[in-house]
Amino acid sequence: MGLFSRRRKQATDTGGLGTTLIALRLEAGDVAPAQSTVVVFNAAGHARRMAAGKVLCEQGEMAFCFHPGPYTVDLIPFAAAPEWGLRLRFVVDAANPRVPQQRFDLFLYSETAGRLMVADFGVSVELALQAELAQGALDLPPCTTLEEWHAFRAGLNQLMYSRYGVTVDDCVPVDLGEQIDYATILQTRAQQEAAAHTVAAAMEQTPAAMPPAGQSANAGIEHAPAAGVANAPIRLAPAAASAAGQTVNAAAGHVAAAAAPVGKGDGTSDSMPTAARPGGHAAAAVPSAGQAADAVPRGGPVTAAAPPSVRTAEQDARALRRLFLELPALSAELRLLALPEGLPVFQQHQALLLRLGMAALNVNTMPSLAWSAPDQPLAAIDQARRATQTLIAQVALDEAWSLLARLQLADPQQWPQLLDEADRICANLETGLSLRRSAHIPRMEPSL
Repeated sequence: MGLFSRRRKQATDTGGLGTTLIALRLEAGDVAPAQSTVVVFNAAGHARRMAAGKVLCEQGEMAFCFHPGPYTVDLIPFAAAPEWGLRLRFVVDAANPRVPQQRFDLFLYSETAGRLMVADFGVSVELALQAELAQGALDLPPCTTLEEWHAFRAGLNQLMYSRYGVTVDDCVPVDLGEQIDYATILQTRAQQEAAAHTVAAAMEQTPAAMPPAGQSANAGIEHAPAAGVANAPIRLAPAAASAAGQTVNAAAGHVAAAAAPVGKGDGTSDSMPTAARPGGHAAAAVPSAGQAADAVPRGGPVTAAAPPSVRTAEQDARALRRLFLELPALSAELRLLALPEGLPVFQQHQALLLRLGMAALNVNTMPSLAWSAPDQPLAAIDQARRATQTLIAQVALDEAWSLLARLQLADPQQWPQLLDEADRICANLETGLSLRRSAHIPRMEPSL
């Protein structure tokens, strides 16, 4: 009569894997398609790779499945010239036996939750490329000679491998004039700026409800969105692009305006945030790169319809989790660099490692977002300011990964300049984390 029959769990949809989908999360008992690779993370964040087939996970483990590709995305290196782009083809290479953890595995665990789409990954890569070109860290000249093009390709290849763990297979210039409507892009940007001003005004005037005593504002965030397209270049028809622009996170402009290095503050606490614990998987950050665009969640539950306090808590939780997971890995990669001869470079390198270690300790003991002290809830505006400082630290983290790529290709003569850049990045990281601990951020005037 079927009284004791068991309902079979619906299998995870793996359609599009290898074409429009790079990776997705699997549950125990799911079957990974052929030619794919399964990555299983334990509660401590350590990864092991397995062949395709039935996924076997123990208690507290999490599994991802990815296809090596190749994949092709179109990038716009300069936002002011969207008609000209680069067609990038990349693959996820086999595991490197000389490193304890693969960079792509860390990217999946730290910045991906659910499904990693090719289009969303392309948006993140495009933002990273635009940020590198805007800061002068990567040079894309007219490339009238092969030497200029090869120099750009070497920097791009190293950036992609150091930041995402993927290998560039081919990169060629491409004309995107037929896919781009520049007028629609400008109209959408104006709508985003207007919505951002509206949200900023609402955050200043409307107090957010505080959580009950004993409950953290970061608790209850089970899943983070996969990579999305909040600040993606518009490559749609005018009507579709206008509709898509209305769903963009309205806080983008507010966060971008606030994510600027500021002075130094202090604060003390020894409570570790739930979002930073690797075993809890409280919130996974989105693939992010490039200045304040990194601070904006793309897709998933964090939408413009969500209350500002919820968006603030989720953004803060994802950024803290990224810092918690990636700062030790970044320090390990910097420690493996081959240093040029000379005591000054060695001393600066050791000081850099020490500062990153102290920053990781600062993240591990970060206080809760919603409380200034026990039984003293923090006002909504101060929570937003705290979360903004976390996003500043996250931007510094992405800049540090790009700096690692440049250090791996640098000549001995370039090291002093790059170490000065590392000092600036560490200062922004330390300032953001220090002001994140402060309950009330005082107004700081410039001084000579």
